[in-house]
Amino acid sequence: MENLFTNLHSELKPLAERMRPKTLDEFVGQRHILGEGKLLNRLIRAKKVPSCIFYGPPGTGKTTLARIIAENTGGKFVMMNAISSGVADVKAVIDEAKKSFEMFGKKTYLLLDECHRWSKSQSDTLLEVLESGKLILIGSTTESPNYSMTRAIVSRCTLFEFRPVGADDIKRALKRAIGDERGLKAYNIKIDDEALTYFAVACAGDVRSALNGLELGVLTTPPSKDGGIVITVEIAAECLQKKALSLNEDVFYHILSAFCKSLRGSDATAALYYANRLIEAGCEPQLLARRTIVHASEDCCSAKALNTACNALYALNNLGMPEGNIVLSQAIIEVCEAPKTNRVVVAMGRAIDDARNHPDDNIPDYLKNHTEASKRYKYPHDYGGWVEQQYLPDSLKDRDYFAKDDKGFKH
Repeated sequence: MENLFTNLHSELKPLAERMRPKTLDEFVGQRHILGEGKLLNRLIRAKKVPSCIFYGPPGTGKTTLARIIAENTGGKFVMMNAISSGVADVKAVIDEAKKSFEMFGKKTYLLLDECHRWSKSQSDTLLEVLESGKLILIGSTTESPNYSMTRAIVSRCTLFEFRPVGADDIKRALKRAIGDERGLKAYNIKIDDEALTYFAVACAGDVRSALNGLELGVLTTPPSKDGGIVITVEIAAECLQKKALSLNEDVFYHILSAFCKSLRGSDATAALYYANRLIEAGCEPQLLARRTIVHASEDCCSAKALNTACNALYALNNLGMPEGNIVLSQAIIEVCEAPKTNRVVVAMGRAIDDARNHPDDNIPDYLKNHTEASKRYKYPHDYGGWVEQQYLPDSLKDRDYFAKDDKGFKH
């Protein structure tokens, strides 16, 4: 119900909250699940959305889409946070959901934020009402539900993975905020494409972060003589607290390519040079750490190099810069110095081809689970750790994806 302070409260809300999409047409990103003909799109249009779990990075639209679903399907919408709710809170929602369904035929949509934080007892409370269909659970989490949530809940839900939102979609959201009455239209904002692109790229797929940064820029920039507020790429970088990338897109990808090829080519000096050239230009060092992790497997097949590279990303996220750069440099050197082979990539490609072309080939009977034939299985430890035995189907028994040779190694 509106009151004297309704408009004031609305104005005090962050831009990201004021601009939260209310329809599917306003929603940006997640085309892999919401594009025309995709499952979630079809479910929403048909108003047949089942209990589901949305998981993925922050700012990708999980909560927003849950609200759109509840409004478009004519249901009652209840929002809870798993951190602050207990079993009693869950039971109260269930009781209300049953009453609403029995009296008005209306389903209740429970948006459970941080759903991976729910205990087993909280989760078990929901099982009966989920099966009845009177309450639809839409869980939202940044963790993978397959290992962070109870199996009983996951098995009753459809899982949808949310991905970082693309730069073009984020730019669309920013432009809408600039020109919308709910957003920043009253400020007469002047922003060029370079600054818009910076907001869209530097926020790393997080729409909320981009909108918050834009709002900070507008609120802290004095108007120009003509009354307009000019947002430059330097202001964008300051508001996101990130260094503005001083390279155009082509040059950025050229240097990144040179960095990757230097890793593969075992030239630690060149790899360190290109890495630090990118960092000094404003590139997130985590991007370089992730590329180093990939090359540790793609080009080295080295457990030591992979472990060092993974630890470098962990260190960067916990130490920050400049200290994190020491560990990143160590990982780069380790990957460059490791012997080179692409055996992992070759083996993976061959395995994928066979898995696609031979999806129904029978496995040997003695490898099957708890059958009479499984008694013929030879337990390797009974034979000193290894025993001659066929593991592949007959049609593939002569395959060798991972030939043990030294070809391609650096000596």
